Amino acid sequence: MAEVPPPSSSCDPFRPRHEFLIARLSAAAARSSLVTFATPVSPDRNFSLNPSDFAFLWEECARCFYLKVVDNIRRPKVQMPRIFSTIDAAMKEFYGGKPTRDITPLLPAGVIGAGAERVRSFPLSVPGHSSTCTIRGRPDTILRFDEGSYGIVDFKTSETRTQHKQLYGRQLHAYAVALENAAPGHLALSPVARLGLVVFEPSAFSSGSDETARLTGSVKWTEIPRDDGGFWRFLGQVLDILERASPPDAPPSCKWCTYRDAARSTGL
Repeated sequence: MAEVPPPSSSCDPFRPRHEFLIARLSAAAARSSLVTFATPVSPDRNFSLNPSDFAFLWEECARCFYLKVVDNIRRPKVQMPRIFSTIDAAMKEFYGGKPTRDITPLLPAGVIGAGAERVRSFPLSVPGHSSTCTIRGRPDTILRFDEGSYGIVDFKTSETRTQHKQLYGRQLHAYAVALENAAPGHLALSPVARLGLVVFEPSAFSSGSDETARLTGSVKWTEIPRDDGGFWRFLGQVLDILERASPPDAPPSCKWCTYRDAARSTGL
């Protein structure tokens, strides 16, 4: 299914002067088969899950999550400002190969990996469900501790908030489960003992006469305690949604679904 990106603040589809545009979009969708969905999901299907979707996509809209996983209908890609990927790459380069205690003295002695390869689990069985799920994705960085265990780190550029544990904890747990239950031929590491975020919060800008500039701020370690029981319960909730014969209703807060429904229901 093709989707139309949501409008910017200067293009509100709910204002009268844009009703004609929405009507045309709706008519185009109606003339095609874009408004149909896939056939009902088989109860023994294996779903492919990306840990990155466990943070914002799942939190924002279970309907959009369902459409992506079950019907391969994705939201239009939103281009993130390049500054975030630049800072992320710089953090990985800076920490790669350094002792783990350069992040925080609270970590066991070891080495910070210079990036990580993609991971993939074998099909995972979730209690109470006949379908399975395969976790696949790429963690930011893997820590290798001298005593034989491992850690997974995600680099973030943002404010330090307590919500980070909830939003990104599922993602880090998914990588840990995939590494400990790796599909044949894929990276397998066990046990994964530590999970956490390295959060850079910019607060000051400075510039010199040599046409260079510096962005400085605090760097904090946020530990994510391992909670496998909570993560498996979460996977059960995910499968509760994915095993449905049709997508769940969209929450009122999902602007993508609101825009899509307006484009379909408004016509000439």
